[in-house]
This record gives sequence, C-alpha cells and structure tokens, in this order.
Amino acid sequence: MAKTLLFIVNPRAGRTRSMGPLFEAVAHFGQEGYLVSVRQTTHPGHAAELAEAEGARYDRIVCCGGDGTLNETVSGLMRLPDPPPLGYIPGGSTNDFAASLELSPDPAQTARRITASQGRALDVGSFNGRPFVYVASFGAFTRASYSAPQSIKNDLGHLAYLLEGVKDLSTLRPYRATVTTEEEIFDGSFLFGAVTNATSVGGLMKLQKEKVVLDDGLFEMLLIPNPTSAAELQALVRSLVLQDFGGGGVVFRHVSSVTVATPEGFPWTLDGEYGAGAEEVEIRNIPRRLTFLL
Repeated sequence: MAKTLLFIVNPRAGRTRSMGPLFEAVAHFGQEGYLVSVRQTTHPGHAAELAEAEGARYDRIVCCGGDGTLNETVSGLMRLPDPPPLGYIPGGSTNDFAASLELSPDPAQTARRITASQGRALDVGSFNGRPFVYVASFGAFTRASYSAPQSIKNDLGHLAYLLEGVKDLSTLRPYRATVTTEEEIFDGSFLFGAVTNATSVGGLMKLQKEKVVLDDGLFEMLLIPNPTSAAELQALVRSLVLQDFGGGGVVFRHVSSVTVATPEGFPWTLDGEYGAGAEEVEIRNIPRRLTFLL
C-alpha cells in the first residue's frame, strides 16, 4: 500500500513566492514512494483547518511557511487523537523554530531530511488551552512580530522586526505582573517576558543551544525587569547585548508551567502571532506531544 503525504503550503509566506523549489520537494516525496496531496492556504487559520480535517488520513504531514503556518498546523494536529508525524519546510521571514532545529531554507534539502527522519517527539506549549510551538511572549519587541506588514517582513526579514521594535521603544512601558512558577514567585514590573522552547526569539534574542532542550518537558523563561536606576539600565543593556541572561537583573529559569497574573490583561504573541491577553494566563509544557520529522 502506497504511503501518503499531505503537503500544506502558505504561498504568501517568505521573501519569494516562487513555487519552483517546492516542486523539487514534491518531486522528492514522490521519488520516495509517497502519494502527495498539495493544499495551499487561502486565509488565516486555514492550515489548522486542513490539518484537523484531513490529517488523520495521511501517513505524514508537511507544512511550508513561516512560524505562523507551523503554529496553525500544529494547532490542527493537536485536535486529533493520534496525529501523524509532522515535517516542516521553513518559508517565512524569520523562522525562529527552524533556526533552533537547524533546518535548511532550501525545500529540496529539507524534504530529503524529512523522508530520512524516523521522527522525534517534541514538547508543545499550551497558552490558556491554545497550542503554541516555541514561544509565548509579552512586552517590548513583542508587538513588532505581528504589527510589521507581511510585505515588509518579506522584503526586510529580521530588519522589519528591528524597525518595529524601535517604534516600540518610543512608547516603551513596563507591565505589572505576578509570575508564578513551580518554585518561585516574581512580582514586579517587566519590560519583556517570554516562555520559550527555542534558541531564537523574534530573530532578536538568542539562547545558548546547550540551555535549550526541545523534549525535556521544560520551557526556558526569560523576564526582563523594568530598571529603576541608570546603573540597573546599564547592567540590563549589557546583558542583552552580550546575550548573557545570568546577570543584569534578568531572570532566566527552566520551568514546566507558568502562571502570569496581571490587572491589565496585556497582549501576547504566540509563535509570532497575536494572542489576546487575560488577567490570568496559564502556560504549560506538554511533554513530547507531537512527533516532528527532523
């Protein structure tokens, strides 16, 4: 019996809309014995709809697009009782998760990696019940990930996030919150917070590879407090520039669950997409929830 593969493609993601490289990927899947069905997304949420409605009928799923397309596909697969393995061909402008996985932006090369893979079960996040793949964040630079127009993201890539982030600085303000982990409580004002399972956040912040394990049941939590003096600000800037999150007042922890309580209900981003806030947010790590073809 022939193997089957559902290929979900976001034709609007990334810096180029050329389908040529994707044809090479499809050709490789065919050469490896897969009957390939290609579905192009046409509206927000479509990848999730396709993954949920059709995913159970296929041996493997592959999605191509940016972090948002991956998030949608994972969200759809999470609704299935026994989801098939998922492959990812990065085609967006930032591709944070792909950077963590060291995936090639060349579709044909990644397609070969997908078909050769035996699969690896990775952790998935839950944000008040909504799935996310690699990051939930709030505060400075967070809005940039979803406010930069897609056309600008396609043309400028990481620079688009930096430009939008600079705009954020003009209205930079702290967020009052109480952050509770399994062992500690952090109560104060924060410029930025992230609960992540990746080595890159927004293409701006980098975490050391040895500190990020994608299947250990733990997230990496990063909190940047609001500095109250020039000395604190200097230490904070130094920590961020050097990517040294062990000092400068920056909080860095490995956690399996986090609760963030705030009277403001400020907005979040989930995998680079807008996520509505609430007065209390519960973030949980779901260990080894989905099998990825890496």
